[in-house]
Amino acid sequence: MKTRKYSIILGNLGNTCDRFLSSGYKEPLDKMKMIEQAASIEGVTGIELVGSWDIDDKTVGAMKSALKAHGLACSSIIPDLFAQKRWGRGALASADAKIRRQAVAEVNRMSDIAVELGGDLINLWPGQDGYDYPLAADYLQERKWLLDSLAECAVHARKRRVRIALEFKMKEPRTHSYLARTADTLLVANHLGMENVGVCIDTGHAFLAYENVGESVALLKLFGNKLFHMHFNDNFGSWDDDMIVGSIRLPEYFEMLYWMEKTGYKGWFSMDQYPYREDGYGAIRASVLFVQKMHALLDKVGLDSIEALLRRRNPVATADFIRTTLIA
Repeated sequence: MKTRKYSIILGNLGNTCDRFLSSGYKEPLDKMKMIEQAASIEGVTGIELVGSWDIDDKTVGAMKSALKAHGLACSSIIPDLFAQKRWGRGALASADAKIRRQAVAEVNRMSDIAVELGGDLINLWPGQDGYDYPLAADYLQERKWLLDSLAECAVHARKRRVRIALEFKMKEPRTHSYLARTADTLLVANHLGMENVGVCIDTGHAFLAYENVGESVALLKLFGNKLFHMHFNDNFGSWDDDMIVGSIRLPEYFEMLYWMEKTGYKGWFSMDQYPYREDGYGAIRASVLFVQKMHALLDKVGLDSIEALLRRRNPVATADFIRTTLIA
């Protein structure tokens, strides 16, 4: 059986809130309890931590001990460049040079902490870097600031032997984001020209951008082998709903996992959900088990059989395959 690495974002197990109920729909859960829950999910061996939410300079030692005690690795750290007032008008692409320096320093600090925890990956989502209205942003200048800031982060990370995965999302919290789709994020990564900078595909963000994630995976392979990380969730395509994996898009998930296998992806399969009303543990576990089930089915069917199906280019044959194999 092939060895694959499954991970979850720690906070997804706890209380999650939306803009309508800022206190959240559930009671808060202690971080140590969440780590214990994560370790009990079949096959989960990694935890993603959000900077300032889950980890900072004062808590590194305790977190390192807790992860070790439960046999968990730090799969990545997500710098918090999106949930503080100072980033409200931008972080890495802010018009305020002081804010840009602070954002770069925050990413670099998280790279250092990742190394302390035995990790080697920063998952960087610059969610506040974008704009909201027409005629209210200098696209050329702000994108240049973004590139310059990312270059600084990448140089520091390279010194620490840390990779940076750039995560895209079309909108929210801004109406337009500077990293919005696979293609423009790949363009940024390749423009930087550094081997330690690549892309994270959040499946829900890709669905929101009307992407077929299997094709996105192939694109990243074709233009530099730049798929560094994956976040898994589900939605209907109109909003970043962060639902249980596979609850909506079964065929797309099977296809994307095929392309990840085909292109030699060796990174983490990490769950990133916001179970607002669902039981967090149950929802995350269901997602992990779904991805594992699809992997088992992929191994059973075999890449050769799927490649033969693709070569037929026959939608009826594909529908037969879905009916008889995926939902049999």
